[in-house]
Amino acid sequence: METNVPSGKRVLVTGGAGFIGSHLVDALAPDNDVVVLDDLSSGDRANVHDDAELIEGDLRDETALDEATDGVDLIYHEGAVVDVSDSVDDPVGSNAVNLDATLGILERARREDARVVLASSAAIYGDPESVPVDEADPKTPSSPYGVQKLAVDHYARVYHDLYGLETVPLRYFNAYGPRQGGSDYAAVISVFLQQARDGGPITIEGDGEQTRDFVYIEDVVRANLLAATTDAVGEPFNVATGEQTTVLELAEAVKEATGSDAEITHVDPRPGDIRHSRASVSKARDGLGFEATVGLDEGIERLVESR
Repeated sequence: METNVPSGKRVLVTGGAGFIGSHLVDALAPDNDVVVLDDLSSGDRANVHDDAELIEGDLRDETALDEATDGVDLIYHEGAVVDVSDSVDDPVGSNAVNLDATLGILERARREDARVVLASSAAIYGDPESVPVDEADPKTPSSPYGVQKLAVDHYARVYHDLYGLETVPLRYFNAYGPRQGGSDYAAVISVFLQQARDGGPITIEGDGEQTRDFVYIEDVVRANLLAATTDAVGEPFNVATGEQTTVLELAEAVKEATGSDAEITHVDPRPGDIRHSRASVSKARDGLGFEATVGLDEGIERLVESR
């Protein structure tokens, strides 16, 4: 990874036992004093780098937050209820984690004068009128999760504007890679891989012509590392490839990568599914110096090799 990694800092990674957080810890741990705060509800202790300190605790636990943020220079806030369907089933509970706990992080960052890089999401855009989606385009989230992440974006801006806190919200599109669990469209690659290895069928919800912007975990980590030093604070950035892939194309790519002859079948479409999603990446290129480097075929090959 070519990006300059922050060094000599005390860094907190919330959700650091999870998918994106643990890869970020791997990149940071050799050169920094890294603390992970994770309740292990969806993360795995085995994902945490040996050189990182794990505090097993809930983001809503004031005592755990105080311990984890003590003396930090930099906070990566990755911890969240990330499954959209969970937010639909329990909007109050997911709000407590995704929004209320984020305010707790921002308040402690003010106390410590620490920069905060926050995980936002393409879900804030809802079903866009057109693609690619620019950071300034309308936001019409279609789930409590999307609403919560949009509020996080706004709080990041307000904490910068009012209090001078260095904040960088990163709007992830469909991140994928090793250690990924959960559901929704990011994890569909993992689901397809498992189905292909089991001999199929590979099941597609709907006609398969819906598109997504899939970004490999190595690129997501690189965007986070760049966000630690950018001068462009208080404003959001899309983290994506700027390319769109249909779900049917994705299924075919998985079949090829695994050498599977699994049949591709179609089931009922997902209610309220977003039809097309693709990011404009020019702002991230100009403000962060970030461009994705891992194409989908290469990313799938790496994921196959990692299993």
